[in-house]
Amino acid sequence: MSERRQERRGLGRGLSALMADVEVDQTTQTERRAEATIPIERIHPNPNQPRQTFVSESLEELSASIATKGIIQPLILRNHPTKEGEYEIVAGERRWRAAQMAQVHEVPAIVRSLDDTEVLEVAIIENIQRSDLNAVDEASGYRQLMDRFGHTQEQMAVALGKSRSHIANTLRLLSLPPGVQGYLAEGKLTAGHARALITAEDPEALARQIISRNLSVREAENLAKGPKPTRSRRSSGKSEKDADTLALESDLAANLGMKVSVDHNTESGAGQVTISYKSLEDLDNLCQLLSERRD
Repeated sequence: MSERRQERRGLGRGLSALMADVEVDQTTQTERRAEATIPIERIHPNPNQPRQTFVSESLEELSASIATKGIIQPLILRNHPTKEGEYEIVAGERRWRAAQMAQVHEVPAIVRSLDDTEVLEVAIIENIQRSDLNAVDEASGYRQLMDRFGHTQEQMAVALGKSRSHIANTLRLLSLPPGVQGYLAEGKLTAGHARALITAEDPEALARQIISRNLSVREAENLAKGPKPTRSRRSSGKSEKDADTLALESDLAANLGMKVSVDHNTESGAGQVTISYKSLEDLDNLCQLLSERRD
């Protein structure tokens, strides 16, 4: 935990400043002016790039575009940490690979002075902005920005142009079992289907039903709710949770990375908050978070 604190304090630039160096989409972003033209053989990929998979078909399409129109968005580079006169990619490895396929010898670039931590941060941000990113990888990117760099949901919403509710709801997907996350990453479930399973008792079994029966999101929500209770709950003072309570549960779960239940008694005004952890490490992290807030 002490290393994480040091990493957060070591950041020299804010999220919005780093966002200025990341393209959103080469086909929709307005053209930016390059500061230099760099020979492609003097550029090296970032060995710590979070994105390790580049789809061949997508690269071929981009390569064909570069061959006819050139590179619209310049690469973001930094001086190579060990090789004099050479550069390391901060953002734009996909364009660099496509340019090689198109046999382009020089690429437009903007050179920035960034440390290793900031390079990783920009790489995560760039991945989040990919149009073909699945919801699980998107959620993992948000979680990394929060855990490793201390960014809040509000900061990410402003800098990334997303709503806070979108970020909170996406983060909730990480509370699902690995099997359900796998279905979501493979495209067998949509994010809407997956969100319906978050509070279910056996989300993985329900996920298999949704896939096999090809259910809509609304049908998945009804399946996850199960049969309606027949007995009255009036005597206990409890009622079905309203939208505000559900939103509060979602926000707390997204911030803590754990399942949270808020049970409120409408008659007495009292209630309880239940936090469920899956491991001793989760419990330790929770205790650490509570200690930080108290300090």
